Amino acid sequence: MAQFRYELLHKDMKTKARLGIVHTPHGDIETPAFVPVGTQGSVKSLSPDELKELGVDVFFVNTYHMYLRPGMDVIGKFGGLHKFIGWDGPLMTDSGGFQVFSLARQKYAMPLGSQKNLDPSSVSFTTDHNLSVHEKVKLDKISLLPAANPQLVKITDEGVEFRSHWDGTKHMFTPELSMDLQWQLGADMHIAFDDCPPYPVTYAQAKKSMERTHRWAKESLEAHQKFYATQHLRGVKIFTSEVNPNVYQALYGSIQGSTFEDLRKESAKFICSLNFDGIAIGGVAVGESKAEMINVLDWVTPLLLPDKPRHLLGVGEIDDIFALVERGMDTFDCVQPTRLARMGRLLVRRNNPISQLSNDPIKRYELDINKKEFAQDAKPIDPACTCYTCQYFSRAYLRHLFRVRELLVYRLATIHNLHFVQQLMREIRHAITQGTLLELKNQWLYNR
Repeated sequence: MAQFRYELLHKDMKTKARLGIVHTPHGDIETPAFVPVGTQGSVKSLSPDELKELGVDVFFVNTYHMYLRPGMDVIGKFGGLHKFIGWDGPLMTDSGGFQVFSLARQKYAMPLGSQKNLDPSSVSFTTDHNLSVHEKVKLDKISLLPAANPQLVKITDEGVEFRSHWDGTKHMFTPELSMDLQWQLGADMHIAFDDCPPYPVTYAQAKKSMERTHRWAKESLEAHQKFYATQHLRGVKIFTSEVNPNVYQALYGSIQGSTFEDLRKESAKFICSLNFDGIAIGGVAVGESKAEMINVLDWVTPLLLPDKPRHLLGVGEIDDIFALVERGMDTFDCVQPTRLARMGRLLVRRNNPISQLSNDPIKRYELDINKKEFAQDAKPIDPACTCYTCQYFSRAYLRHLFRVRELLVYRLATIHNLHFVQQLMREIRHAITQGTLLELKNQWLYNR
């Protein structure tokens, strides 16, 4: 049987950072590792071969989207997700719950108290998962309220009934169904079905959401173990003849609790008490500040088991990477580098002497190639960069391609941004072995 396990290689003496390997049936993942997001089964604009050339070991696929389109029948005919998308390396899938709560409903914001008869604790909410933390709307004085159509989403302790954002058809996600779908997809790492609360959220709602997550964690684990042991659900075989039932698929439990210290610690202890293969930390990319995200990691990291891998869901801006690696995270996924690439915002080092970077701390690693100043610039994005794009193409050419919306530019920009993040991760892993992680952080973030 092909197994899944985490191997700890080295611990940093000055921080909680750790160097390791996540061994999976489809290959090893060197950690700490950035995990690109391939929502629809593809990291947008790039082929599997290009991902491998960039040094990507694993990427993240969305269960909700694959379930709706192309559908499990189609993927099943190919023997699972790996063969369907032509990728033979490790894959990670989420539970689908986050998209149910965020995409599969209409949302609008209203002032607090505008619907006095509404019980907000009966519904879970979140902001748009596709935005970066700093692009999300801060909701300091408003509360997300249900859409005008109350039939669009119904959340109970049993699961979530929702309508497809594609065609309006009705569906029901439960912990058992989420595990069923992920086993059919055949990814190496699954995430337990959880309830992701919004930000801001009341303590009462966060507690109710956490308790629901804990119930669903136990149900997810029970279903996961049943599928592995029997490969049957209600007498119906869930594997096609192409799928190897002896290949183990790992399950990560999800820690919730919003920005409340006692809830986060309670959730960490509860999830770690169950027999999960790894631990995921959710609910830290829904609009809270960087300081609040760091607080959550400081609270839960000391409670995590050292022999299991940790994954942070939805975080991956440059300064975030150093913060979460310092606090012992092994893997983390984010749409940020690839989304920025498609917008023409190309990642560069903050101390790049040839780049006119924004003074905005959010954009301090971004060169906006759409600016007129690059119209005749013959230099590459970054002369020190060794990616394919920087070796062969100028800023002027890239700007031209963006202005005429030529498809090639999305590929070239994505190659550069992922290369940038992969190079940073290589430097971080090396620094952990040398005991120089804090020095590297100072070079990257503070130019010293």
